[in-house]
Parts: sequence; structure tokens; C-alpha cells
Amino acid sequence: MMSATVFLIDSNRLFREGLKRLLQGSAFSVTGEASSMEEGISFLTSSGGQPAIVLLDAQTVSERDINALRALAPQTRVVMLSPDFSTQRLSDALRAGVHGYLVKDIACESLIQSLQLVLLGEKVFPTNLAAMLLPGAARGGIMTAATDSKGLSRREMQILRCLLHGNSNKMIANHLGITEATIKVHLKSLLRKINASNRTQAAIWAMNNGIAAEAPELLAV
Repeated sequence: MMSATVFLIDSNRLFREGLKRLLQGSAFSVTGEASSMEEGISFLTSSGGQPAIVLLDAQTVSERDINALRALAPQTRVVMLSPDFSTQRLSDALRAGVHGYLVKDIACESLIQSLQLVLLGEKVFPTNLAAMLLPGAARGGIMTAATDSKGLSRREMQILRCLLHGNSNKMIANHLGITEATIKVHLKSLLRKINASNRTQAAIWAMNNGIAAEAPELLAV
């Protein structure tokens, strides 16, 4: 698992504290925080550092702010956190060239996996928000294109959705009510069909093809 430094920008101190606690023990270490974009840019300018990822509140920043941040730290990946689903904010985020746009009620495991994908060079956005901006998505075009072109079975699709949550073979087996050996067989077939070498690449493929993860509560073991 890749390790990386994270800088937090959010006006809510309690939320920042919660994020720091959430990331403790993961591959991500919080090296600084700020209550506003102005404060954050000032801190990064004075410190001269470039964190791997900046997590910031989508409500308190503008496209100009993002451009200033990216000019200051061009190697840093920017991920916006929004309190709700907003096509306007998503459009602004896409226009500003951010690397990720996530809703704040995202599951902890999904947040960490999304940050890992961002580090791998992927852009991560909620499937249902992106679908609202893509022609034909309302008719299920994204899902159909992904599943029909690769010939994935229903069971393989279930496993693929579980991989989006970073679930182990044991967790997937318990969730689906089948053996781990059977999971391994399906997983091998799944990876071959989508031309992926490992679970992370499979998760990236799923996100890129608009396949949504199953509800986290359904995956609890």
C-alpha cells in the first residue's frame, strides 16, 4: 500500500479532527491543516512543502483558489470533499482540474481506497454525480457498456463491487455465502476478462467504467 502525506483544509475544526483520527493507522499521515484556503496557501508557502494530497472543503473554495494551490504545489493532488451531491460543484471541480471529488458521508474504507487511487494517477468522482453529466448515463449506458463489452457474469460483478470497498476474499465469501476457493476462481476469471493484473487495477477499472460499489452495510461481516 502506498504511503503519503496529507494536508487538510476545512473550516470545521471538529471535522478536521475526525479526519485525522480516521487516517491514523492508514498509509496516510496528516502533516498540516488549515481552516481556510488562504490560511492553507500561506502555510504551504512558508513551509515550502508539497504534500502528496490536499483534502479540502468544496464549499469554501473557488476555481481561482484551486488554480493558486496547484501553481504553488504542482505535484500535489487535490481532492475536494463536499457535504452533498451537487452537479454545480462537480462541474466547478472538473473545470479546476482537481484529482478527486468525494461526498463527506463516504465510508471510511472507501475514502482511503479513493485516496490510494488518486495517488496511482486516477481521478475519482462519485459515479452517480458523474452520471448526471454524461450523455446517455440516465439510461444505464455506463453500466451496460462496462458489463456487456467484457462479458462479466452476475457473480463477477458482485465481486467487482466488493473490491471497490477493499474487501478481502474472506469478507467477500462471507457476504456472498460462498467459499474463498470459489471467490479465487471468479476473481481470476474477472481479472482476465478486464485485463487487470491485481485487485487494485480491477477497482480502478470499475471506477473508470462507472460501476458503483454496493452499500457498505451490506458488506459488513
